[in-house]
This record gives sequence, C-alpha cells and structure tokens, in this order.
Amino acid sequence: MIEAMEGHLTPRPVSESQSEMAEVVLPNDANPLGNLLGGRLMHYIDLAGAMAAHRHSRSYVVTASMDHIDFLAPVHVGDLLILRSSVNRAFRTSMEVGVKAFVENYITGTRRHVSSAYLTFVAVDQRGHHLPVPPVIPENDEEKQRYEDAGRRRELRKEEMQRKKALKKV
Repeated sequence: MIEAMEGHLTPRPVSESQSEMAEVVLPNDANPLGNLLGGRLMHYIDLAGAMAAHRHSRSYVVTASMDHIDFLAPVHVGDLLILRSSVNRAFRTSMEVGVKAFVENYITGTRRHVSSAYLTFVAVDQRGHHLPVPPVIPENDEEKQRYEDAGRRRELRKEEMQRKKALKKV
C-alpha cells in the first residue's frame, strides 16, 4: 500500500494530489434567500480536500481540522460549483490541503472564486492508526509558496494548541 524506498516514502509531486469535483446547487442546499448554505459548502470543501489527501497518501484519511475558510461571494441555486484541491505540504502523518471553490458559468465558461479553505487530514489504516505519508514535491513558484505557507500555518497551530493547554491548567 505505501511505497518504500530505502526505508523512506517516495516523495510525490503536488500534481498527483490535485482533484476537482463539481456540484450543481439545488434548492435543498440553500437558505430562504436561495444562497448555498455555508455548512453545505464546508461539507463539499471537506470532500474535495479528502480526495486530494487520499490521492497523495494512497490511504484512508480523516479530517483533523479546518483551520481557515473564507466565504468570498454567495453561491446561488442553479450555480455550478467547482472545487479544486491539492496537498500543500505533508508532515509525518498529516497533510495540509488547500481547497478553492468557484462558480462556473457553463454558458460563457467563466469562473468566479467564491471560497477558499485550508484543512488538515491524517492518514490512517482500517483501525484508525496513523500512517506515515510521503513528502510533497512542489513543482512551480505557486506550489513552493503554498508549501512554505503551510509550514508557517503549522507552527501557528502548534503555538495555539500550547496556549489552549496552558489556559486549561489555570
């Protein structure tokens, strides 16, 4: 299941994790104003992120966190929602995945960016035990920037967890 090379996992390029999914927004997914529910968009983002994490790790994955999400513009009933995801960086057993959501006008072919999010997934076996994941190879300037940014966000997450632990002790 996991490729090994001299005791190390074979690094994989970001392109191997890239995923795209499409959903048509239906009335059941919307609020009374006809806009996609934020929770439903978060659900789609989680699914798109998991696809990228599965592709990179070639294992089961579980969502550890959704650190940041921006709702930039409303999505309406009837819109074609496109979600693109890829692994930004892999750590020992976890991966940060970036997801961007767009609304595509299928008549003109134009896309409008409506949301972005960062999620952390952990690779697990069938019993839920953590599995090591291969390193990510960023191949272009944008991927290299996302790789570096993911490392900074990880450090901030660790600092925040330490602060929360310290507050619980007080």
